Amino acid sequence: MRHFWAVAAVAMGVSLSSGAAADQVVEFWTPDSEGQYSYVMAEEFMAQNPDVTINLKTVNFNDIVNDLQRAVATGQAPDMSYIDNPDTVLFSSAGVLMDLTSRFAASSIVDPDDIFPGPLMSVQWEGGIYGIPRGSNTIALFYNADMFRAKGLDPDVPPQTWDELYNAAKALNDPENDVYGLAFAAVASEEGTFQFLPFLQAAGGAYDQIGGSAGEMALSYWSRFLEEGLVSQDALVRGQWDATGTFNSGNTAMSISGPWELPRMSEDADFEFRVAVLPAANDGGPRASALGEGNHVIFEGSESADAAFRFMEYMYSQMPRVWNEFGYLPASRVVVEEPNWPEAYGVFVDQMAWARSRGPHPQWAQISKAHQDAIQNALTGRMTAQEAAAAAQAQIDAILK
Repeated sequence: MRHFWAVAAVAMGVSLSSGAAADQVVEFWTPDSEGQYSYVMAEEFMAQNPDVTINLKTVNFNDIVNDLQRAVATGQAPDMSYIDNPDTVLFSSAGVLMDLTSRFAASSIVDPDDIFPGPLMSVQWEGGIYGIPRGSNTIALFYNADMFRAKGLDPDVPPQTWDELYNAAKALNDPENDVYGLAFAAVASEEGTFQFLPFLQAAGGAYDQIGGSAGEMALSYWSRFLEEGLVSQDALVRGQWDATGTFNSGNTAMSISGPWELPRMSEDADFEFRVAVLPAANDGGPRASALGEGNHVIFEGSESADAAFRFMEYMYSQMPRVWNEFGYLPASRVVVEEPNWPEAYGVFVDQMAWARSRGPHPQWAQISKAHQDAIQNALTGRMTAQEAAAAAQAQIDAILK
C-alpha cells in the first residue's frame, strides 16, 4: 500500500496553479447520475460562472475508490471527486489530496466551525482539512403503517428494542402474499457494513471490536431473520436502493434505509409510510446508527483547483436545499425552512445524534471487508456467528497492527 501511494504521488506531481484562469475546465467524478445532485449543482454553477466548465463523470459508488487509485497511479486523476466519508482519510493520509486549510481561512462561505463534528472529522487528517462534506445521512426504520394496522400492531408505537423488531417482523410476515417482515442490505459491499455497524454498536461493539459477545450477538440476530424467512435471501446480494424498492412496492413491511429514499418513496409507495429511530438491543440500551454521505475533494496537482474550490463553495452554500430536494441531511448548522416530510426530518435529526463515523482509518476498506466477510459467513451458514466474528476480529487486528 505504501509503495502504491508513493508511485501515485510521483505520478501526480505537486504543482498548483497560482490563480483562476479564464475558461477553466474542472473534471469531476461523482456517483450521481444525470438529473441528480451533482448534475443539478453543476448546471446551476456554470450558468452563474460562464468562465468555468464542469465535466462530470458518473462512477459507480462501489468503484470510486479503486478507480481513483488507478487514476492517481497513472497521473490521470480528476480535478475533484466525491469520496465516501470513511474513504477520504485513505487518500488524505497518502498525500494525494490538496490541503484546503488556507482556502477555508480565506473563504467567506465555508467555515469549519459551522460543520457538524462527525462530517468535519471525516475530512481532517494530521491538522489539515482535505475536503468539504456535501451532506450527511444515517439510517432508521421505515415501516408500513397500513400493514401495522392490518396485523393488529399500533403504528404509533414502532419497535423500540430488537425483540420488538423481531416480533413485529414475524407478525407482519405474509409469505402467501409475498410480503416479508423486514428488509435490510447484507450485501458484501460498503452498504452491508453501513447497515450492520449500528447493530454491532448497539450490542456494545465498535468498528474495530467485532469479536466476542457483541459481534456474535449482532450476527446471530441478523441470521435469525434470514433463517426464519422474515427477510428475503436476496438481502445477501441486494443493496439498500433495491431493498427499499421492495418496501415501496408493498413486498416488505419494514425497511432499514436512509432519507435519500424519501423522494421516490413519496411517489412510489401507495400506502402510509412512517419512520422511527433504530431499535436498541435491549430496553434502555444505547442507540446507534452509522454516518453516511461523503465529501468533495480536490486532488493535489490540479490545474483547476481555484475553479474547483469555487464550485465546492457553491455546493456548500446550497446546504439548506439538500433535505427537501435531494433527500439527505445538511452537514452544517443551517436552517431548513419548511422541511418536506417534517416528521421524518425530525426522526433523522434525532437519529444523527447516535450516528458514528465508519473509522476513520486509512485502511478502512480492508476493515470494512472484514465486516462484510463476517456478515456473509454468518448469514450463509458457512460459519457460526461466533466463528465469523472471531475471524473478522483477527483480520482487523492484523490491519491495525
